[in-house]
Amino acid sequence: MLKNTMLCFALFISLSSFAQKPANKPGFIYGIGLSTNQEIYKGYNRRNLLLPIIGYQGEKLNVYGPFIGYEVAKVADIKVLMQLAPRFEGYDASDSYIFEGMDERKFSMDAGIGLKYQKNNWKLSISSMFDVLSRSNGSELTSTLAHTFRFGPVFVEPKIVFSYLDSNHVDYYYGVEKHEINVNRTEYKGKSGINSGIGLSISTPIFFSGFTQFNIQHTWFASEITDSPLVENNSNLSVRILYSRKF
Repeated sequence: MLKNTMLCFALFISLSSFAQKPANKPGFIYGIGLSTNQEIYKGYNRRNLLLPIIGYQGEKLNVYGPFIGYEVAKVADIKVLMQLAPRFEGYDASDSYIFEGMDERKFSMDAGIGLKYQKNNWKLSISSMFDVLSRSNGSELTSTLAHTFRFGPVFVEPKIVFSYLDSNHVDYYYGVEKHEINVNRTEYKGKSGINSGIGLSISTPIFFSGFTQFNIQHTWFASEITDSPLVENNSNLSVRILYSRKF
């Protein structure tokens, strides 16, 4: 099963950044994404994700496997996009001792709207996403501020990230219902909270005639999440490597 509060949005931003480099023109692409991230759940050490990338990169439409973005408007330097992305979260009883006897928390899909502003190597992204499969019925509002430094064909981009998760989301993935109480966990009702993170990406088009990007991000989770009896860590580290090229 799958989990990481910011992973879905971070992957979407990383994949979408391929379209922002001047060497890229509209066309079909293929590639692969690899990620590994520490878990904050008790007894759950690490989750690895392999994501094949087949898609299309256009002037307005960008498709990267299950990640889809479409530019619906542009006002000055602000782009307005409709977005669809998988939510890589959830667990079942086999993932850790702490989940034994609990109902499965399932993978879902999110849809919503995003705003992107770019000026003089500064980038500001705001995304509002909602669970469209009615698994959690939750929503997430994420903002990312980044600055790109160029060293020849290498782009270095530090960033800060804030993510607001509503009470439905937190309760579904971190809450404990009355019928799920046992000696390892008490009842817990999740409330809305804000996660924060810092990250760094290094991108270049010099390898294998494609585009390669390395990302690392450290995330601190809201107390409304870390107070859950399912959780033992208040932060985690995620690492992603993405490669894409044209057909």
